[in-house]
Amino acid sequence: MMTETKKIALVTGANKGIGFEIARQLGQQGIIVLLGARDQGRREAAIQQLQTEGSEVVGVALDVTSQTSINAAAALIDTTYGRLDILVNNAAISLPAGRAIAGELDIDVLRATYETNVFGPFAVTKAMLPLLKRSEAGRIVNMSTQLGSLSMLSDPDSFVAKAPPVPAYNSSKTALNALTVAFASELHTTAIKINSVSPGFCATDLNGHRGFMTAAEGAKAVLPFALLPADGPSGGFFGSGDTVPW
Repeated sequence: MMTETKKIALVTGANKGIGFEIARQLGQQGIIVLLGARDQGRREAAIQQLQTEGSEVVGVALDVTSQTSINAAAALIDTTYGRLDILVNNAAISLPAGRAIAGELDIDVLRATYETNVFGPFAVTKAMLPLLKRSEAGRIVNMSTQLGSLSMLSDPDSFVAKAPPVPAYNSSKTALNALTVAFASELHTTAIKINSVSPGFCATDLNGHRGFMTAAEGAKAVLPFALLPADGPSGGFFGSGDTVPW
């Protein structure tokens, strides 16, 4: 493999949904895709499909809630490639029990949601930073949502405020946005750029396929931020080409 000329991307939770489509579209760009997923069967099935389509895809066993798994993935990437060019923190959950008003939300549901949606991306980003710093132009995309926008949630006229309450998921994405800003501030003197990106309301397992966009359409909105030029933004929150208010 000509890893010296090809970019290397890690996508977490990439065995299905938007993560899978991001992996597919990155692969179509000639990028070596490291498909991160914790379920071996689903991971292998996704890899086989993308390889059949002609993409260069390699499976990485990765459970973002396990530091041991994260460390092993980072070590594997280090040993095999020596660097990482793109990290897409896509893995996330929204538990059925999380669909409740805040006063009725079980704290264990909140903890479990944050474990995957906040602590997971933080741990993965931290572990991959040494590899990203070896890239000529490291890029990090944190998959967010307009449901995590405090401005929109607090605006009674916003469609976000009128959506059914999902406080665990929504607040976890708000927290992830805060981490995006924190990392951007830390990395502003490096070539690394990090942004939060909302793919839009896509039909996925996460929302019971209620979304009006396809996963492929959502991935298409994300791709430009994984491939940002040197003069691209960092520390921002974006949707389909537009800035999303914090």
